[in-house]
Amino acid sequence: MQASGFLPILKRIDQSKIFQGFVIFVIVVSALSIGAHTYQLPLWLEKSLYILDFAITGFFLFELVIRYMASDSNKAFFSKGWNIFDTVIVIGSLLPVGGSTILLARLLRIFRVLRLVSMVPELRMLINALIKAIPRMAYIGLLMFVIFYIYGAMGSMFFAEINDFLWGDVSIAMLTLFRVSTFESWTSIMYETMEVYPLSWIYYLTFIFLTTFTFLNMMVGAVLDVMSEETQLMREQKQAAFEKQQAEAGIVVEPKPAVATEADIAKLNAKIDELTELLKAQQK
Repeated sequence: MQASGFLPILKRIDQSKIFQGFVIFVIVVSALSIGAHTYQLPLWLEKSLYILDFAITGFFLFELVIRYMASDSNKAFFSKGWNIFDTVIVIGSLLPVGGSTILLARLLRIFRVLRLVSMVPELRMLINALIKAIPRMAYIGLLMFVIFYIYGAMGSMFFAEINDFLWGDVSIAMLTLFRVSTFESWTSIMYETMEVYPLSWIYYLTFIFLTTFTFLNMMVGAVLDVMSEETQLMREQKQAAFEKQQAEAGIVVEPKPAVATEADIAKLNAKIDELTELLKAQQK
């Protein structure tokens, strides 16, 4: 799809740390300009910001075209989800700010700040880990819902007469329990029910231990597990990209010598002892 002579040049530009750093700088400037639009500014500054916004949109389009032309094929470019995301954001930013599309255009310009995620590999890794952890978190969330429902039904049955506003039915009771799980003035709720049921503190403490301490740590553990997998994958991709660059440059890397393990050293020492015994026997 591209002229073969320009492809290496475009790839060098796209992979250049200076160029990527400048793109990140423009994204930050774009975020600041979006925030500046929310203030009451002089007319001359408003016009300057509109000119700056037009220049930023043009640069983003230029950067996206370079990345597209530096890819090996259309399939290689659009097979990456972050490229599709950037394409939608940049094309959406080309909508004129005015008329019936003014709200959509402004929203898409705000979403340009998210391009910072697509430009920084570490941020991409975090987002990918979070997305991949969603199925595991969904099962934990389902189990949490079951616990909330059981405790909500129990609370509605026991405490509705004490405070109908907080425990009137199971849905309201679940909202109250969500407040308890976030520790938002939960002691006042507990002391209110303890005036009628002195042992109701057991209800609250067991609920807090199950939800806030146990399930929340399970959520964190699921995310950390996926993050470790994504970190290992990112290291392997960097190593593969580095080896590919060396192969394209004609650099041959000698394989690293194998490192002897403790078991290998023990076997070698045993062989040496056997040979020493044989030599002594022959001398005798």
